[in-house]
Amino acid sequence: MVRIRLRRTGLHGQPTYRIVAAEKESPRDGRFLEILGFYNPRTEPFTLEVKEDRIYDWLSKGAQPSDSALMLFRSVGLMDRYARFKAGESVETLLAEAKEAYAKRAVNPKTLAAAHKK
Repeated sequence: MVRIRLRRTGLHGQPTYRIVAAEKESPRDGRFLEILGFYNPRTEPFTLEVKEDRIYDWLSKGAQPSDSALMLFRSVGLMDRYARFKAGESVETLLAEAKEAYAKRAVNPKTLAAAHKK
């Protein structure tokens, strides 16, 4: 079974994550099938960049998102857009809407640690 989950990268105490499609049995930082996006929890608000068309493809093939990935997807409205995709709405419309939604999120490029050093 394929899972869409987070794969930890970054330095000790400074985590960033890749969103990947991987076999359920493979270790957290082990072998994966495809990189689907990037998540940085250290910015305010968090940074999330995903390839929504590829996520739709994996979900339609039966891949299951992990609990943490599902929370992230819901927080940016990806699961709502996927439900509309399943109902028959065109991918181009949904991707344009997603691009606007990600552009509206004002992300401070400085990490939280840098903001607290004042």
